[in-house]
Amino acid sequence: MKNTVALFDFSKKINYKNELLAGLTVAMTMIPESLSFAILAGLSPLIGLYAAFIMGLVTAIFGGRPGMVSGGAGATIVVLIALIKTHGVEYLFATVVLAGVFQMLVGIFKLGKFVRLIPQPVMYGFLNGLAIIIFMAQVEQFKITDANGAVSWLHGSSLYIMMGLTALTIAIVYFFPKITKVVPASLVAIVIVFGVVLGFGINTKTVADIASVSGSLPNFHIPGIPFSLETLQIIFPYAIVMAGVGLIESLLTLSMVDEITNSKGSANKESVAQGLANITNGFFGGMGGCAMVAQTLVNLNAGSRARLSGIIASVTILIIILVGAPFIEKIPMAALVGVMMMVAISTFQWVSIRIVNKMPKSDIFVGITVALITVILHNLALAVLVGVIISALVFAWDNAKRIRAKKYIDENGIKYYEIYGPLFFGSVTTFTDKFDPADDPDEVIIDFKESRIVDMSAIDALDKLSKKYSQLNKKLHLRHLSEDCIQLLKNAEAVIEVNIQEDPTYKVMPGK
Repeated sequence: MKNTVALFDFSKKINYKNELLAGLTVAMTMIPESLSFAILAGLSPLIGLYAAFIMGLVTAIFGGRPGMVSGGAGATIVVLIALIKTHGVEYLFATVVLAGVFQMLVGIFKLGKFVRLIPQPVMYGFLNGLAIIIFMAQVEQFKITDANGAVSWLHGSSLYIMMGLTALTIAIVYFFPKITKVVPASLVAIVIVFGVVLGFGINTKTVADIASVSGSLPNFHIPGIPFSLETLQIIFPYAIVMAGVGLIESLLTLSMVDEITNSKGSANKESVAQGLANITNGFFGGMGGCAMVAQTLVNLNAGSRARLSGIIASVTILIIILVGAPFIEKIPMAALVGVMMMVAISTFQWVSIRIVNKMPKSDIFVGITVALITVILHNLALAVLVGVIISALVFAWDNAKRIRAKKYIDENGIKYYEIYGPLFFGSVTTFTDKFDPADDPDEVIIDFKESRIVDMSAIDALDKLSKKYSQLNKKLHLRHLSEDCIQLLKNAEAVIEVNIQEDPTYKVMPGK
């Protein structure tokens, strides 16, 4: 049954049952991931849980995309591990605050739109790489650390029990939606496996084996660092990288949710919310974070389409920290591992494999490269940046080959070059090779009606070409050229003929 009153948006309906169950499920899957990454970075487990609570609550309320889930994500904490080891946790909090400031500035100055420049093959590579990371992180749960700190694989009955319970979880998540979608399959799987373990007294790895999740409310705390230029020099590069990684993952997740829900979110609003959440993290003892793809998919698959589930998930995590730890610590890790493995499988873009023989080779290369960088280096920002650069270079190369010229001489002996395709740094050589100043008649007209002057390299090429004709005492006329170009072509202004009425209204360079 759907109600007509929605949280923060009175124009849309909201299914409170779906939101409640989705929020509880997200909380269950977020806890082990936040704990794991906090421990990986050498932090107290509570710092990870505080991040999950604060990031989730602030972004759910103020974010630009209902249905998105943010928390203490590994993507952002991985880039700060070196800082934590060399300078300590207080520098971490200061870095998280500064990164939040950068993210808010991106949103305030409306720079979030640049996520549109990320091509689809980069998205495929990003999501496929992330799916592999999520899956491999679950495989790590089949290891155990002994009293001496030595890590080894589970073996014997412990391994078989863990594998069996994980397989049971995966089976429930896969088959339960075929029976009913009233209750999220992942939550049903966690409850059933929890019941099986308790009912039969099965001895298996639980959340308590990772860390304790008991604690108090987060307290306001100004990072205990020297407020000096030297401190800024230490934290600045880490803050820039963290802000970049966090925004790229968050805005890519936003684009993914847009596609899944066939709706439109606000990249700039989300950037501000991510920044505000990280600033709050830094002052309340959280490790910071960003949008979490896996938990967002869990949320959407559970039927959530509003902000309420994110708020419920965050409040649930806080309640668990305060009073629910003894219960949550008994949840079998196999149940959470199974849920996250199914999330990884659904995150992987299988369509990219099905259409691989129909995609350009360059797109395949970009997708594989982005996925490999994501998996090997765990650096999502670098992976996406490399993917965008490669895609841009391929685009430039392809367009460089498309420029062509139609040549003819009219009854007055004037030779025309009608240019087709963009003139820019990649195509200037091909463009220049199409002309023959020595053998051309005394008057030549280059028509740019079907072409565009894109950059300074193009303007420079035109300038040099006009000089060649001028040195041979021949006239070169440039038609359908914008006024901006005319002003820049100082050496050729005496021989330029411009049809201002037909000029395209575009700018090459800003006016002085």
